[in-house]
Amino acid sequence: MKELSLHLLDLVENSIRAKATHIILSIAENTTQDLLEIVVEDDGEGMDEWQLERVWDPFFSGQNKKVGMGIPLFAQVVEQCQGKVTISSQKGRGTRLRATMQRSHIDCPPLGNIPETLTLLVITHPEIRWEFAHLKDGQGWFFKSDEFFAQWETKNVYSLYTPLREWFQNRENNLGEGNHHENREYRRFEESEGRG
Repeated sequence: MKELSLHLLDLVENSIRAKATHIILSIAENTTQDLLEIVVEDDGEGMDEWQLERVWDPFFSGQNKKVGMGIPLFAQVVEQCQGKVTISSQKGRGTRLRATMQRSHIDCPPLGNIPETLTLLVITHPEIRWEFAHLKDGQGWFFKSDEFFAQWETKNVYSLYTPLREWFQNRENNLGEGNHHENREYRRFEESEGRG
């Protein structure tokens, strides 16, 4: 079973190929309603109505790629979990994908390694302005890459891989343990990780 974090990489890759400069990714869990929501939104090239109608075809791609399986495969997983995927897009204005599914469904894949996935996206594409959020029952953590990079003097983004991954991991651990909080004070990365 493919983890959701790997599906997210496929979905975000569409945004990157569409020349997005700002990508928003959010995960929201609602235990009361037993729902999991995933939203990917970008300011890329967008799609016209013709492309939007064909985005569900696994052999169609509007970005010079021979085969585009990401969205159709993800949609199949979501539908198996009593869910639905919707996509809205405008040419020249970007695209928004929203998926909702039954959180406890037997076919719902695990989230997977979210810290690793998010860290790779930020580090390998520092030119993109990233926003991430993971909420559980309305509380959780938020991240903005421009705020993060503003707190570091180094221009070697790869040197930030470890502190960034540990920051994401700590937030995910806290969320799993029920310790919800919002933290945008990225200058305190070293302090919070025991380096200061």
